[in-house]
Order: sequence, then C-alpha cells, then structure tokens
Amino acid sequence: MPGSELYEKFMALHIREGGLVLPNAWDAVSALILADAGFEAIGTSSAALAAALGRQDGRHAVSRDEHLDHARLLGQVTGLPVNGDFEDGYGLTAEDVAATVDRAVAYGLAGIGIEDTTGNPDAPIRDFDQAVERVRSAVNAAKRRIVVTARTDNYLQGRPDLDDTIRRLTAFAEVGADVVYAPFPPDLASLEAIVAAVAPTPVNVLISPADQVLTVAELQAAGVKRISLGPALYTNAMTALEQAARALRAGDIASATAGIGFDRVGELLTRAS
Repeated sequence: MPGSELYEKFMALHIREGGLVLPNAWDAVSALILADAGFEAIGTSSAALAAALGRQDGRHAVSRDEHLDHARLLGQVTGLPVNGDFEDGYGLTAEDVAATVDRAVAYGLAGIGIEDTTGNPDAPIRDFDQAVERVRSAVNAAKRRIVVTARTDNYLQGRPDLDDTIRRLTAFAEVGADVVYAPFPPDLASLEAIVAAVAPTPVNVLISPADQVLTVAELQAAGVKRISLGPALYTNAMTALEQAARALRAGDIASATAGIGFDRVGELLTRAS
C-alpha cells in the first residue's frame, strides 16, 4: 500500500468517533495474538524491544535498523498498520530525524513516534527549540505518507510541569504533528487540560500497570483519541513467566506448563505465512 494510502487509513482510525486502542507487540507471535483479538493496528514498544534484546530503553542501545526490521516484521506477519515507537528519532540532528522518517516510510510503517528525549540520563529532555525543530523536520519529511506522533517525556523523566508539557505539545501540533502525547500525566484533570489545549490534534495516552487505570470508555470521554500500553503487555507476559518459573522451581510442573499449547502458536504462524 502506498504511503499516502496507509497514512489516510491509519489517520482515519484516530479521528473517527472513539478513536482506537493501539496495543504494543514485541515479537511476531505477540503481534499475531493481538491481530487475532481484533485490533485494527499495533505499535512497537521501544522498551519491550530493548528488554527482549537484553538492553536498556532510551539510551540509544537499539539501533535504527534493528527497530525498523522489527517494525516491518510485525507489519508483515499481521498485515496491520504499525506505529513505530522510535525514541528520539535516531540521530543528533533534525536532518537525522528526517532520514529516519524516510526510512520508516520505505519500510512500510503507518506511523512513527518522535520523543523530545536525549538518551542522556543526566539531561534527559531536549531544550524547547531543539525539540520543536526535530518534530518539524519529521513532519516535513513525512509529507502525509506516515502519521507523525510527537511526544514530550516530561512526566516520564521526573519533570511534572503541566505548563511546559502543554507548551511543547501545542508547539508540536502547530508545526504539523498528527498526534501528540505526554506519557503518564498525573491525573485526569491534567489529561483533559492537554486535550483541550491541543484540540483538534488527536491525543494519545499511555497506560501502564503503575497507573490508576481508567477504562477505555472513561479515557474516550476525556477526549483521548488513541490509547497505547507501551511495555505493559510485555511485562504482563513476563509476570506469567516469572510465576511459572517459581512454580517449576517448587516442583509444580502442572502450573508451570499451563497456558496455550504450542499448536495454537503454530496455528497463528501458519495463518501468517
């Protein structure tokens, strides 16, 4: 599907009544399970991908090519639009971000996320002007061939500044970002303030097990147009593995081997082949 058609298809899911739930996969089988459950699009998770590779998220530890290959695989096995969670856009300059967007289009992604992070834990958030310039560069490269999501990690990086968060998201929307979001706003009132400030630009909200989780309907009522889970499904699966490992260590084979059979995995893979 040409980039412009994929853009329109993916964007339509955001602007329709209710928006969409965008679950995040970390490998082919998790993507196939999500597709089989009826989700209309999926996202990558930079955190889950990094963890699966034995690396830290947000430290430029996963290369652009590794993430591109991963995202393309998820799209190939499911046939669904894929949104790539591409950290800061991979590169020191705004031109590097544009190059990443071009590559993502060539790899068949439907969407790409660009954060205002640096990869440096001592100074994790880029200054305002640089952050906006990188988003502008991504939008200019996208040319309505791929949905650009612009994100500020203020709350995620311990900067609970609603005014600055809104300032950044508003600026991202003004330079053409298709979707904006700030992971982990502290409460519903802050989320509603963000939604109102950037309207009509769609807002994504990230849900994690640590949140005071609202229902999909409650988030939609607050004006949210996309709900993603980041690494939450991955950590859910790792919880089941941890419980199985402890059961096995205690001698309980039955509990350790409960769950879907591998024939179910084979069925999903056969359908995808």
